[in-house]
Amino acid sequence: MSATSIPDGSGQAASGTAESPPVPRRWLILGVVGLAQLMVVLDATIVNIALPSAQRSLHFSTVDRQWVVTAYALTFGSLLLFGGRLADLLGRKVTFLAGLIGFAAASAVGGAATSFGMLVAARACQGAFGALLAPAALSLLTTTFTDPKERSRAFGVFGAIAGGGGAIGLLLGGLLTEYLSWRWCLYVNLVFAAISGIGAALLLGRQPPPERARLDVPGVLAVSGGMFCIVYGFSNAATHNWHTPSTWGFLAAGVALLAVFAWWQSRAPAPLLPLRVVLDRNRGGAYLSILIAGSGIFGIFLFLTYYLQLTLHYSPVVTGVAFLPMIGCIMVSANLATIVLMPRLGPRPLVTSGMLLAAAGLVWLTRIGIHSSYAADVLPPLLIIGTGLGQVIAPSINTGTFGVAASDAGVASASVNTGQQLGGSVGTALLNTIAASAVTSYIAAHITPAMLTRGGPSPGLRALALVHGYTTGFWWSAAIFACGAVVAGALFRWGPLTRPGGPGQADALPEGSQQAVAPPA
Repeated sequence: MSATSIPDGSGQAASGTAESPPVPRRWLILGVVGLAQLMVVLDATIVNIALPSAQRSLHFSTVDRQWVVTAYALTFGSLLLFGGRLADLLGRKVTFLAGLIGFAAASAVGGAATSFGMLVAARACQGAFGALLAPAALSLLTTTFTDPKERSRAFGVFGAIAGGGGAIGLLLGGLLTEYLSWRWCLYVNLVFAAISGIGAALLLGRQPPPERARLDVPGVLAVSGGMFCIVYGFSNAATHNWHTPSTWGFLAAGVALLAVFAWWQSRAPAPLLPLRVVLDRNRGGAYLSILIAGSGIFGIFLFLTYYLQLTLHYSPVVTGVAFLPMIGCIMVSANLATIVLMPRLGPRPLVTSGMLLAAAGLVWLTRIGIHSSYAADVLPPLLIIGTGLGQVIAPSINTGTFGVAASDAGVASASVNTGQQLGGSVGTALLNTIAASAVTSYIAAHITPAMLTRGGPSPGLRALALVHGYTTGFWWSAAIFACGAVVAGALFRWGPLTRPGGPGQADALPEGSQQAVAPPA
């Protein structure tokens, strides 16, 4: 095995234990993994900017437009745990490369799409290969960086990418759509994948498959079906309503399938998601925190994007630039939280205070109006929100993959991504429905008989109603983050994360070992 190899077998500790030297060229591996993660994260938003242009080019309806986004979310969310377990069973390098190649190929097909069906199929394939790529990337990071100080730095960078990738997608999508073509919002993935793939092939050593590799097929079917139904149900609610059978029926089926999955995992001989991964109090708190943050972030990106473009009349490029200060705060805060504060305080005070900061910034954003300015009314709360998100996302990702067995690193990483994806789907449906209802109610309460005789509400009333819808969404997003602060404060343990044998031990532990934790609060 080469010096850069990362052992991947069941029951083996990750390289970099107290007896093993650190993985050479690990910081280059971080660059490779980070670039791949950026590609997956920004692809959830970069296409949104390109949708109007793609719609004109391929001549599909506004009703059908949602499927370009939904197809990606459906396959990505439903296959994440399956992809994470494949990374554990088949090897992280081969799974990572397969995900990269498949994602790039699907992006090329989508960029060259000549019909709506071709574009949607390509987006679905992107999501499927992204479900292979994202858990493999995070598990590679988990098993590569085992020294506590270096792990903190690595996860600070990774957390900044996970938190700011969506905003980067808005900026890059605006630039590519305005100066090249909407198709380049998909073609650009070929560049990311080529650089990351070459780096992975050169830097990652060969990983032999573990002995007696087994896949929990009933678990895969139950959780994949359950996640598909949940994501589809919430996506359908965002464009229809909560009372249609295609919404509540799929949601009910999803809940039932996930309940069957949870029951089966306690009895399966080789469970897809071992309960030891999720029942640890710190890791459970991390997964829930990621889910809640994913739900609340939607309100920031979607409503603020609409506000900047439709109310303040910013171009797509300027809108993307407007998010850059928030990205900068996420990067600084994420690295400060994981490098300086996590080793001293642990995740509980960081994630809790980060949730409260994000909630406070969103409450500030509710003060916007049709004549507000970016510098006075948008920028200051964005800086506060970015600082809070950095404190939530990076420590939660670090904690969610901390102390797991080497053979569980992939599925633990997939659990982090699943929380983020499910949270985004819930936020999309819930907040979009609430905002749309607020707009309708505002118009109904303020329309005058004179407007009715002229054919409907005036442009000024429509503008005021839209802003009211955005601010209502911000209030609800703030409430989501406030609930997240309560959850984080209740679940995370006091004190820094610790491992058996003291601070010198590796974070990825042999199969069956238990994570030592600080005394309960």
